[in-house]
Amino acid sequence: MKFDGRKALRVRMDHKQPVNLMGSDGMWRRSCVLLDVSQTGAKLEVEGTLDVLQAKEFFMLLSSTGLAYRRCELVWIDGTTVGVHFLAADSKRKPPSAPATAAQASAQSK
Repeated sequence: MKFDGRKALRVRMDHKQPVNLMGSDGMWRRSCVLLDVSQTGAKLEVEGTLDVLQAKEFFMLLSSTGLAYRRCELVWIDGTTVGVHFLAADSKRKPPSAPATAAQASAQSK
């Protein structure tokens, strides 16, 4: 069902679906309730403080063991409700690399 003017098909949860958010480094975790989800993102209600979400990127753990998860990026915050965008595994941001010159290549091989 499409609602709220979204481009992606979203599924609204009829029952509370508990999930956890966890920092990319594993240093923090927050309990949440999944409100709706699509292929591209989700809306969550976060329990506790939102200060840890300043990291902008984290994991949404879908299982208690952490074996089912999605890598997320924070899109918006409204009170205790947050919107996240799912990041693909291959979309890791890499700094642009400049082509190595012959002098650099020979210096690195020494």
